[in-house]
Amino acid sequence: MKWMIDASFAVHPDFKSHTGGTLSFGGGAAQVMSKKQKRNSRSSTEAELIAVDNVVMMILWMKLFMEWQGYPIEKNILYQDNKSAILLEENGRKSMGKRSRAINIRYFFITDQVEKGNVKIKYCPTDDMIADFMTKLLQGEKFCKFRDLILGPQE
Repeated sequence: MKWMIDASFAVHPDFKSHTGGTLSFGGGAAQVMSKKQKRNSRSSTEAELIAVDNVVMMILWMKLFMEWQGYPIEKNILYQDNKSAILLEENGRKSMGKRSRAINIRYFFITDQVEKGNVKIKYCPTDDMIADFMTKLLQGEKFCKFRDLILGPQE
């Protein structure tokens, strides 16, 4: 399973950020989500952590659901395009600096899941982040590329 989770920082009139995500099993998107975050964040890194926290239960539930259906999931990969957020998610408090000390501990639930092996986090360049389709307006070639990836192969 490949999850792509992204956040657009402070894009709403009340300066709240927006979460977007996609789940793919290889071709097309099996599940997509797009929603406004419920709290304000102070940085794009914090917005990315909130985005992962918004989706992490869905990630874990989908893994269990597929296994209960008889499909063992060997790779449950979460792709993100923010390297600072990846460091915080993988290392937890060990990667915290002066600006990140106030981040709520609930956003490190993902760190525990990484340590337990339930999910693996990988970097995805912004130009390949399909979840951008769910968080911001896209135009031209990028819109067409992501639309085709989400909808899957067309005959």
